Amino acid sequence: MTLYQPFLDYAIATLQSKLDLEPYPIPDGFERKEGVMGKGKRQEPVLTTSHGYKSSKLRQIRAAHVQGGNSLQVLNFVIFPQLNYDLPFFGADLVTLPGGHLIAIDMQPLFSQNESYQAKYSEPIMPMFHAYQQDLPWGGDFPEEAQQYFSPAFLWTRPSETEVVKTKVFAAFRDYLHAYINFVEQAVEIHDPQQLSAIQQAQKSYADYRAEKDPARGMLTRLYGSEWTEEYIHGFLFDLDRKLALAG
Repeated sequence: MTLYQPFLDYAIATLQSKLDLEPYPIPDGFERKEGVMGKGKRQEPVLTTSHGYKSSKLRQIRAAHVQGGNSLQVLNFVIFPQLNYDLPFFGADLVTLPGGHLIAIDMQPLFSQNESYQAKYSEPIMPMFHAYQQDLPWGGDFPEEAQQYFSPAFLWTRPSETEVVKTKVFAAFRDYLHAYINFVEQAVEIHDPQQLSAIQQAQKSYADYRAEKDPARGMLTRLYGSEWTEEYIHGFLFDLDRKLALAG
């Protein structure tokens, strides 16, 4: 059992129990990919698996899970709402590298500067955020250009103990996911053309930014080569551009 497998199992089981999930198509060659990290005696086999689902209100629920021994464990789990709902994204980046753990969990807003949007989606989860901050302190600076894509309840931390990841981080992941599902269940479809246009623009901005700045790009390129990595990022992880082009 790898460090983040329980997170992935819990998320999928919980979503399946609460929402009517269907499989989300994973392009050929991306469901499972094996590689090798390190050289000589330090070589470790690495396995990357992809998981995809969707529901009536969620366009894509997807995970990339990288398992490479004790020094490389990554789960990137993101939920993209359908374009006719104003829901935030759910994002969890759970990363373990030789230098330690990097944890980012958030409900990333479509409209970070909009006060009524913040009141609807950020304020209700602030007590939860503050409760977890006591055990999971702020992880330090992150790029200014990225700040528009995060909410005030952004849980960003660098725990030094693996036990903290297994307990406190898992509890935070679980609670954020339940709060998100609650928002999904309450979400009402949007029909106003102006709002729909703003939602599509905001989703596209987020997906484009994440695709361009994907922190896993270097690691995946070393493992599987540039061509596979770019296709994986644009054709599965952040595929909104492709989907809009097909729809158009």
